[in-house]
Amino acid sequence: MSNKKVKRKFRFNSARVIVSAILFVVSGLLIFSIVKEVMVTVELTGDLQSLNDQLKQIEDETRNLQERKEKLEDPNYIKSYARGEYSITKEGEQVFRLPSSNEKTKENEEVEQEESTPVEEKTEETEEKADE
Repeated sequence: MSNKKVKRKFRFNSARVIVSAILFVVSGLLIFSIVKEVMVTVELTGDLQSLNDQLKQIEDETRNLQERKEKLEDPNYIKSYARGEYSITKEGEQVFRLPSSNEKTKENEEVEQEESTPVEEKTEETEEKADE
């Protein structure tokens, strides 16, 4: 009689182990699918954000191009633009171009380089004469 009780416990435990294993596998699969869905959701959220940024850039560019188109349809703007950018003049008119701040900076750098170059040359010449 004691053997039967032992066998029942063993059989009962083996059923419990099988059910536990099945539940463990099923829960593992569910956790895996949930993690996979979360990763896909995060990736799609990032893609959506980058696409929204691109959309905003394109809308800004479209708005700027529309404004430029409207300006270019205005004959007064075209005349002003042509006169400013390409130095187109009216009959009998003279144009004097003044250097912009960028051009002034470049000119100042060139002058500084020219001023420093002769000093260096004189120093080298002086050293050569001193060596002789």
